[in-house]
Amino acid sequence: MTDYKYVTYETLDEGTIARIMLNRPDTRNAQSRGMLTELHEAFLRAEADDTVRVVILGGLGPMFSSGHDLGSAQSRAERTPGPDQHPSFRINGATRSGAEMLMLQEWHYYFENTRRWRNLRKITVAQVHGDVYAASLMLMWACDLIVAADNTTFADVVGTRLGMCGVEYFAHPWEFGPRKTKELMLTGDSLSVDEAHRMGMVSKVFPADELADRTLEFARRIAAVPTMAALLIKESVNQTQDNMGFYNSLNACFTLHELNHSHWAQVHENGFPVGLEEDGLPNWRTAPPVVPAVKDQARGGQ
Repeated sequence: MTDYKYVTYETLDEGTIARIMLNRPDTRNAQSRGMLTELHEAFLRAEADDTVRVVILGGLGPMFSSGHDLGSAQSRAERTPGPDQHPSFRINGATRSGAEMLMLQEWHYYFENTRRWRNLRKITVAQVHGDVYAASLMLMWACDLIVAADNTTFADVVGTRLGMCGVEYFAHPWEFGPRKTKELMLTGDSLSVDEAHRMGMVSKVFPADELADRTLEFARRIAAVPTMAALLIKESVNQTQDNMGFYNSLNACFTLHELNHSHWAQVHENGFPVGLEEDGLPNWRTAPPVVPAVKDQARGGQ
């Protein structure tokens, strides 16, 4: 049995359902490298287990995930040479320099891993709650189905706070629609769970205190479908999206993301690869709260 530090893994219903929970509640499940590599191991463990039919992905604590870990003590230690450095910071481009280093590291640990989870050979259900912002969208969107607590909001603030054109796995136009993506990215406003349900991004909305139990009930219905039928339904939809351009679009937008990083690294004397206050952006640590995207901004008081 594998022991994890940053995720939990359990099987339910005689092993037919695997439940993976992000387990860094003190950081609101910020995605450190340790968490992401453990999550990858847990997903592949569920995929390899022929008894598992459905995989649930959720988060412990007050929210599903706060996105990339941008500076916790653990995250800094993972990057710094020494006894606490994570092994992934010595491979997969980590020893290269400049844009090549960042591009290779982000391809392996933010982009291709997410795409691999999207194509997992099991049906996956994201169980989300609280604020689902920026890189937490990637984890959620990699899943086949999304269920949410009634207190959930969704936003990508990297454009307005970091000067970036979205996160590495840029599924936004496919999930939000083209114009809504532009609106949300250019304003940093949030999407309510009810609107996310209306647009079809979220399948079910449950009371927050019933989320775990209701998600499990939902997963049981899916687990009852014959595995071959379930897999081919998933594959039919994914291949349709890919034939419509999803796969190539992700590749193209990842390169734009890396160009965006390269721009900031070139204009900053210290080579910092995202926008800073000197570029006209708020400090992301003290930025104003995210506000809802409303139909009439004046009447919304914004």
